[in-house]
Amino acid sequence: MSQSPELIIEPESLEKILGDENLLIIDVCQASTYEQIHVPGAVHVNPAELVSGIPPASGKLPDITQLERVFSRIGYNPDKHIVAYDDEGGGWAGRLIWTLDIIGHRHYSYLNGGIHAWYKEDHPVESEPVVAIPSEVSLTLDMSARAELVQVLASLEDDHCKIWDARTYEEYVGTKQSSARAGHIPGAVNLDWLETMDRSRNLRLLPLPRLKEMLTTIGITEGDTIITHCQTHHRSGLTYLIAKALGFSVRAYDGSWSEWGNLPDTPVETGES
Repeated sequence: MSQSPELIIEPESLEKILGDENLLIIDVCQASTYEQIHVPGAVHVNPAELVSGIPPASGKLPDITQLERVFSRIGYNPDKHIVAYDDEGGGWAGRLIWTLDIIGHRHYSYLNGGIHAWYKEDHPVESEPVVAIPSEVSLTLDMSARAELVQVLASLEDDHCKIWDARTYEEYVGTKQSSARAGHIPGAVNLDWLETMDRSRNLRLLPLPRLKEMLTTIGITEGDTIITHCQTHHRSGLTYLIAKALGFSVRAYDGSWSEWGNLPDTPVETGES
């Protein structure tokens, strides 16, 4: 099925199609949030279910058995239009959308602003958990959306491949350390994922033209291929989504800095790139 024409869906548009039998809403909020409020009909996926959890690179893609178990539990059907949202501005929802690309599902949308925009703008909510009828799921993985270590290393010689580091400035320059080594991948450009959100509009994304302008400022322009990462490919779930929305060819490095920064021989830069 072709990708949804509405990659970023607004709350008022989603409310109009609630109850559609072809719709599968996936809540990737913290469990405590889901238990209090969620979009009517939304099934819950714990963010931890979307990662392998194996240190040091705990954010790597889970094995296919884990993915099939998760998608079976929520009643996944390849013909469904999936709408993903979370409670933090899009990181985990973007991670889910990246996972959908990995399993070959292209018909999806991100609820702009997630549960914050939905609730604060008085759209209907419920608190009773939704228990889906499990489905039989047999997945085939498409790794074209994933960048592995060897591919990231090879990209360092490609002028048209830009590495978007979605971590904080302090992590990027190396003054904040969360792995054995601090700093960034040589040549990577930094735009903190939080800077892409509009706090005045309930954590919606900034307008796409503004986001494109911000990327141009840091050296990512039309025609570039993007590899995006953070510490565990959580924050970069959002930057992956943004790159897709802007029409870039994008892959996510799910090993992220937790892999790169814990290896003894990967090249590392500190300070401004």
